[in-house]
Amino acid sequence: MHYNKNEQKTLAWLNGAHYINDIYTGFLNPIMPFIAEQVKISMPIATIILSCSHIFSSLLQPYFGFFADKIKKRAFVFWGLILTASFISLVPSCINIKTMVLCIILGSLGSSLFHPQALGFVVKFSTSNVAKNMGIFIAMGTLGYSMGPLLSSTIAQYFGLDKMPTLALLGVIWASLMFLCVPKFSHIETQTARIQLKQAFVDILSNRKLNILNIIAMLKSLITTSCSILLPFLWKAQGYSKLQIGLAMFCFLLLGGIASLISPKLEKKLGTANVFYISMITTFPMMLLFMFTYEKIPVISFLIYILMGFVTMFATPITMSMAQKVLPQYKSIIGGFINGFSWGIVAIAMSVIGYIAQATSIVPVLVAISTIPAICSILVKKLFTTTNNS
Repeated sequence: MHYNKNEQKTLAWLNGAHYINDIYTGFLNPIMPFIAEQVKISMPIATIILSCSHIFSSLLQPYFGFFADKIKKRAFVFWGLILTASFISLVPSCINIKTMVLCIILGSLGSSLFHPQALGFVVKFSTSNVAKNMGIFIAMGTLGYSMGPLLSSTIAQYFGLDKMPTLALLGVIWASLMFLCVPKFSHIETQTARIQLKQAFVDILSNRKLNILNIIAMLKSLITTSCSILLPFLWKAQGYSKLQIGLAMFCFLLLGGIASLISPKLEKKLGTANVFYISMITTFPMMLLFMFTYEKIPVISFLIYILMGFVTMFATPITMSMAQKVLPQYKSIIGGFINGFSWGIVAIAMSVIGYIAQATSIVPVLVAISTIPAICSILVKKLFTTTNNS
């Protein structure tokens, strides 16, 4: 292909952009209890606001993926990163809820713009070993997402919430440099057939194998999202500092990134189905152990928590690469479904889960949530007995 000599360079820029973009998407969770205190809102309201963030950054991704597949422009990867960096960085300095929500929506829309086109680009530029390149790309995003809590909590702890807008420079500078280094569409192969939004959605939503993969993606994001949103409120109530909360979330997400990076290699040794089973079943016993240790043996509960990050994200790159092979003409749209739509649906559920956790208790709610992927692991068998056209 024409772009072989630039393949690794382009993938490196896209991986770096994914890392930086997801730093910003990981900013808010560890410091949200302190932002909530600043703007005087309760945990359920804060959960709804964070859910809105996930909805705007995730639920719209299939639509942006459609336009990314259809238009011959690179704009989404640049402007998406710039919007994310600029507006998410402003959120911690907001002193009223209206401004905060507006910044969250605009920053989240940037992330929603960025991801589908970037995911499609990874496939377009991977002349060989798509699974490996997808694993690296997803791992870089997860590593960035893990760095976000550590960076935001450190700045908040030592410099204050009002100093965080300066962090927008990182994303704006990278996006500007990337504009010069990622090839234009005229230099890469594109899907020549006209893609129709309605037909694309009908094809995707009527495909049984894709439906199963979407459900699996939703269940895994349910664990990640509920832990990321609810546990910081639990830890703040226990007296932990911003930095301690950020460090815990950093380790949780860092191990998730490592899991994404090594899962293609382990898939060859363990088998694809076993990777799915490990990812879906093991979080339930781990969450039970967390419940019995977080008060009396916090060090053990911390280790259990970060191991949950590893197993939860273990199957993420395999889920994505398998889904994009089902209907390869819709790479970006499917990327939007697996990486975005599933998170958006979970975000809607989180707005209700926040109220339940407030009314009852956070940890038992998390234990109940962790049973759902374990029960639904029966879907894995159906995944491997379903043809692409089913």
